[in-house]
Amino acid sequence: MEQRKKRRDLQDRKPAVIDRLELWSSTSRNIDGLWVGTMEGRPHSGLRRIEEALQLIKNHAPLHHARVINNLQRIWVRLLPGDIAHYERSLKACVFDERYLLQEATTIEWIASTIVHEATHARLEQWGVMYEEKKRVRIEAICIRRERNFIAKLPQGEALQEEVARRLEWCAVDHDHYSDASFAQREAEGQMEMLRYLGAPDWVFGFAMKLRAVRLWAYHVVGRVRRLAQDG
Repeated sequence: MEQRKKRRDLQDRKPAVIDRLELWSSTSRNIDGLWVGTMEGRPHSGLRRIEEALQLIKNHAPLHHARVINNLQRIWVRLLPGDIAHYERSLKACVFDERYLLQEATTIEWIASTIVHEATHARLEQWGVMYEEKKRVRIEAICIRRERNFIAKLPQGEALQEEVARRLEWCAVDHDHYSDASFAQREAEGQMEMLRYLGAPDWVFGFAMKLRAVRLWAYHVVGRVRRLAQDG
């Protein structure tokens, strides 16, 4: 009963108005029934890189490609605060930060591996496994192992294999990285970086800094109350 309720909650969740407006204004293409779009300006280099990554998955790992198509509805390139990529539940989308995606050091193999990772998040949530704080380490380990399985099928994936192995080890020891407070801090810092990237005026930074301080204080208070309740 609880699992069915969680699935209904996922289906009922609607995208935010700003997300719908940005989706509408994005440049997009349909690839194997998957909406692939970008908020970047021409020449849409990120969009081309996503296409190449999907083709790489299709050529070397047809099963992983089928799972990507079945579990995601969208892959979207936009600005992300405090993250390089994530699964956006309300959009059923793998979302990439355009700044990272366009870096020369970001390989097509890494992009493909990340798509497989985020599609695994989507698959788990469709099964009712929600991305709750207490489950995040275990969920991330599952998604990283799925990446590792995919990378093993690539002809030149040795370097990426080593990186994924390090991430799996790090995931097992750094549990604080996946706490609500850590997520809030990274997002607040990422919003400031995004404002700088967009060339926001100084007065916007002052206002944003105040919001950041309030948000971090609230998360720390909520976390403290939660721990006291658990200890009690």
